[in-house]
Amino acid sequence: MPLNRRTFLGTSAAAGAGVAIAGASAVPASAHGHGHGHGHGRPPKRYSFTVMGTTDLHGNVFNWDYFTDKEFDDKAHNDVGLAKISTLVDQVRREKGRRNTLMIDAGDTIQGTQLSYYYAKIDPITAKRGPVHPMAQAMNAIGYDAAALGNHEFNYGIPVLRKFEEQCDFPLLGANALDAKTLRPAFAPYVIKRMRTPHGPDVKVAILGLTNPGIAIWDKANVSGKMVFPGLEEQAAKFVPRLRSMGADVVIVSAHSGNSGTSSYGDQIPYVENAAGLVAEQVPGIDAILVGHAHLEIPEYFVENKQTGKKVVLSEPLKWGQRLTLFDFDLVWEKGHWVVEKAGSQVLNSNTVAEDPKITRLLADEHKKVVAYVNQVIGTSTAAMTTAEAAWKDEPIIDLINVVQAETVKAALAGGAYAALPVLSQASCFSRTAQIPAGNVTIKDAAGLYPFENTLEARLLTGAQLKDYLEFSARYYVQTPAGAPVDTAKLTNADNTPDYNYDAVSGLTYEIDIAKPNGSRIVNLSFEGKPIDPAAEFVLAVNNYRASGGGNFPHVAGAKQLWANSEEIRNTIIAWVQAKGSVDGAQFASVDWRLTREGTPVF
Repeated sequence: MPLNRRTFLGTSAAAGAGVAIAGASAVPASAHGHGHGHGHGRPPKRYSFTVMGTTDLHGNVFNWDYFTDKEFDDKAHNDVGLAKISTLVDQVRREKGRRNTLMIDAGDTIQGTQLSYYYAKIDPITAKRGPVHPMAQAMNAIGYDAAALGNHEFNYGIPVLRKFEEQCDFPLLGANALDAKTLRPAFAPYVIKRMRTPHGPDVKVAILGLTNPGIAIWDKANVSGKMVFPGLEEQAAKFVPRLRSMGADVVIVSAHSGNSGTSSYGDQIPYVENAAGLVAEQVPGIDAILVGHAHLEIPEYFVENKQTGKKVVLSEPLKWGQRLTLFDFDLVWEKGHWVVEKAGSQVLNSNTVAEDPKITRLLADEHKKVVAYVNQVIGTSTAAMTTAEAAWKDEPIIDLINVVQAETVKAALAGGAYAALPVLSQASCFSRTAQIPAGNVTIKDAAGLYPFENTLEARLLTGAQLKDYLEFSARYYVQTPAGAPVDTAKLTNADNTPDYNYDAVSGLTYEIDIAKPNGSRIVNLSFEGKPIDPAAEFVLAVNNYRASGGGNFPHVAGAKQLWANSEEIRNTIIAWVQAKGSVDGAQFASVDWRLTREGTPVF
């Protein structure tokens, strides 16, 4: 999410002003002031503990990028992976005392790297005498207490998820992942942990796990008829009072749901995608929420509960193991039970520590296997291609995705009722660093072009609907008047639209006039050299995320599905390159779209 993180963090810092900052719990418990009318001059009993949290690990164990085959690095020099997190966790446990800490996660664990892909598809954990998933091995070694389910947990189907669950020494929580027939939780909704205190009575800490309702849309093929996913707020409202009545002194929610209150899927389902803040605001009795899903960094953010006026602390550590959240709780013994006097949070940066050799040694063999796998040569390329400028130019490397998708759909529809219709295709610039080198092409090169586990569908759209679709896509560009200078660093991602929600469509030709306002930017939209017929029918080769409403593009989610398969698009690309033996951009590259202002091309 490239834009506006700073302004968001500014507001969250302001919201937290006047509330004690985390880290205060490092003060010995007895040093806190007296108070709370205990009388008798005896200081009240106090206890402090820390809950550590990660989220959106997405299959990262090592500080390694399997797509570039080298150590992970980005502009901010972040590091990734559970091996780094493990070092931070050990430091915190040494400082606070192991028994005064808990370790939790907010989901999206088993999908995202070639490491996690390998153990889902190439050497699957579900095989008879199959391996133990690297993420289960690493998280068990670190000693997690619980993890919420993320939406990407469902990408490989329920059997892989169940096997992963079986391999974990801690529960996978999902109070709003229900069995479709019985409407009872299909996973453990919560876990209650007891913290031993020096004062006799234990502190009971309840961890409630909530996942994302969007699973019903995004992984429809895997969950339809098997599981349903009601809203986070309604399930939290059901379980939090139950946990309090069971004697929970502290209630922590681990929610695979962002804080913005928005949804990417419009009104297709009545539940909010990013509901963590709403849960804090609407459900009394929650002390803290570990936020996931949005891939934002929120060190500390306070939301006031509407009924009680109590402040709930929220924190989201950055994805892939780049940050570790610490929630610090200070408790006081009052009227026969423990009461949270103060709660705060902060994040630690994993780039400040070395990888834990305990974790890297544990998974060295798995890592080696996957590095060898991604470096297999599958073909050659006549020229180098890159996505460096694909966010504002029609580049051959994106045409490659589109030609593979269009050919796959054409072959699938051949001989059927829709065989005669023209096939168009949509693709996004998922990564601005993807490249196909001249010469040998490996699995990692082809897979790096499509980092998501999306599958392919064919949907039926009209010319008029396609124009709406393209207009919606074109909102990605910042309006730039004719004659004004164009800075590519500021041209894209208008209104925080991520790169993966900008689609280029091949098989048509069109211009995007960036001087015009949203909704009237698509100019000279043509098919086979003639203006498009609004009533004509077309087949759109489209990924399942988009087809199921991801990004909220118009028409496509409601359009007739002509075909779908469960093969990942990146594997289809790999197989296509293998079958052809050679990739020659001259055979498929064409400039179908360009940015213009009043008819003059921008580039």
